[in-house]
Amino acid sequence: MGQDAYMEPLSATFYDLRCKIYVLLLGVCSALKLTVPSHTIHGIEGQPLQLLVGYHFNITVSDIQIKWMFEGSSMQAIPLLMSVNQTVVSDLEYQHKFTCTPPNASLLIKSLHFSDEGRYTVEIKIAGNERISARQNIHVTVDVPVTKPVIYTEPSAGVVEYKGNITLKCTVRNGTRVIFQWMKNGNPIEASTNYSLSANHDTLSIVPVVKEAVGNYSCLASNSVSALQSDVIMPTIYYGPYGLTVNSEKGQKIGKVFTFDKGEAIQFYCSADSNPPNTYSWIQKSENSTHVITHGRYLEVASEKMTRKAEEYRCSAYNSMTGKRDETGVFVIIGSAKMSQKGKYLSPLAIITGISVFLIISMCLLILWKKFQPCKAIQRKLQSRPETDYRKAQSISGHENALDDFGIYEFVAFPDPTGISRLYMKRQKKAC
Repeated sequence: MGQDAYMEPLSATFYDLRCKIYVLLLGVCSALKLTVPSHTIHGIEGQPLQLLVGYHFNITVSDIQIKWMFEGSSMQAIPLLMSVNQTVVSDLEYQHKFTCTPPNASLLIKSLHFSDEGRYTVEIKIAGNERISARQNIHVTVDVPVTKPVIYTEPSAGVVEYKGNITLKCTVRNGTRVIFQWMKNGNPIEASTNYSLSANHDTLSIVPVVKEAVGNYSCLASNSVSALQSDVIMPTIYYGPYGLTVNSEKGQKIGKVFTFDKGEAIQFYCSADSNPPNTYSWIQKSENSTHVITHGRYLEVASEKMTRKAEEYRCSAYNSMTGKRDETGVFVIIGSAKMSQKGKYLSPLAIITGISVFLIISMCLLILWKKFQPCKAIQRKLQSRPETDYRKAQSISGHENALDDFGIYEFVAFPDPTGISRLYMKRQKKAC
């Protein structure tokens, strides 16, 4: 059947080419074109199925012969019926099962059974001023529609992350050639590190179970004639605590340090992601002791009840199923100036960082100021000169240190007794 399906388009191509040659040479093409909507048709067990066939020709005919053959699992061609013009002759065994109404060549199967699955061949012969024929094959499949799938979970109780595995099995009561597709939160699941699938994909294994596996799972069962999706289930996975935070009474995240004024009170709220929900306790840390002051998510701190100006309070979250515990804390300081209560506070690290940056910038500015002083630059230049130059300068100026000769000078002209002006240099002030 597969080889014929590939040969048919090729034969049709040669036939069309031959027809075009006839048109060019003779101006007439005596063609018979036989068409079917699809070479594979899917039927439902117990339902009728019609195999549609179309054909046309452009010659004068005297007889039209239609013949249907069936080839099942036995691979033996069985004649079903044959018609000449308006007369239909059916095989006695199949006359109540298959019908055809000439000149319409379509075949009606009244009620499909699994034994009707196979290849059907229709052949049409036309007799007239010439004899021509054509044939087509149609493959018929017979399936039972799937019923709504049901998911079974093993184990049915919850599983602790990293300590257990989960197996989900999708089953259908009825359905043939069923294809299974697993989905999480509406998205298809493919095999990965934590997900593995059975050969026919009816079983999904989560190994090992992790927090990321939490979600809504469903199974889609389908075949060529139907598709149905199961109800959504959410396997129980125990995990946490994760992301423990301390928030204000308004739900805003609190930093490591919280400052408020005398006479004020603040309510802290502790939360973490966990299943089942955590049990919480608040701990107060003193210099030499640690003790639980309350249980639950909330802690109220009033400034007048604080024995010191700064206190540390810690929230502890515990998951009884996973056996895991997490802890975080906040320093509460009574200050003279009220800081922003919007969750934005200057931490000790930020203060130290700011002071360090200020000192570094000040040092850089001081170095630059010293580097670019004119007097210092001149002194460094002179100090790099040889000692002989200093001695020479001393003999001329009379100063022991040549650096004393530097300053701002004014040139003045005075006439001498001969009437000739002479220039005299007068130092106004010392530059350095």
